[in-house]
Amino acid sequence: MKTLAVDIGGTGTKVMVLDVEGNPLTPRDRLETPTPATPAAVLETLFQLAAGKEFDRVSVGYPGVVRSGVIQTAANLDPGWIGFELESVLTEKFMKPVRVINDADMQGLGAISGAGVELMITLGTGVGSALFVDGRLVPNLELGHHPFRKGETYEQQLGRDAYDKVGKKRWNERLERAIATLSAIFNFDTLYLGGGNAKKVELALPQQVKTVPNVAGLLGGIALWRE
Repeated sequence: MKTLAVDIGGTGTKVMVLDVEGNPLTPRDRLETPTPATPAAVLETLFQLAAGKEFDRVSVGYPGVVRSGVIQTAANLDPGWIGFELESVLTEKFMKPVRVINDADMQGLGAISGAGVELMITLGTGVGSALFVDGRLVPNLELGHHPFRKGETYEQQLGRDAYDKVGKKRWNERLERAIATLSAIFNFDTLYLGGGNAKKVELALPQQVKTVPNVAGLLGGIALWRE
């Protein structure tokens, strides 16, 4: 049983084929997410990436709220995604089972240990989040759009635009403050920092805070099929 894992991002769209244990069977292939990132344009990119690959089912991480395979928000993509029935469209196109979930939720599934309170924060074009209690997902947290500091949200303070504007040093200072705030709110056992900008973290992280590679966003795809 081979799974095509898909990570749709505001900047890049990635795919990888996994075996039944979640081990990679292909390299991680990536193309730039088109601009404007309409459903038709992004799906065309996805189909290019999937061409020639053998798989039996599909797991998709999408950067926003997903309910029953239907897209609810599109903060970093074209608003035409809202209400788009992504799961059913891909099921019809691939003629294989498809499951769609928030991208931070999927990345968290690829990173967590399953013990205690675990929080996943993805640092990329935007800021994603996922919360787990003893391995059980609390879906669609969307912490990135909550107020953080100076009248701005976590995403406005820590997203890619903010990084480009204030630079690595100030961005890391903001991240340090965010970690302290999240610790006080969630009292997590472990906080995972992932996403494309996790490699820019230059803090002395607390013992319970870990960075994870961006590929976890794809490796979590196998967990969608575990009952």
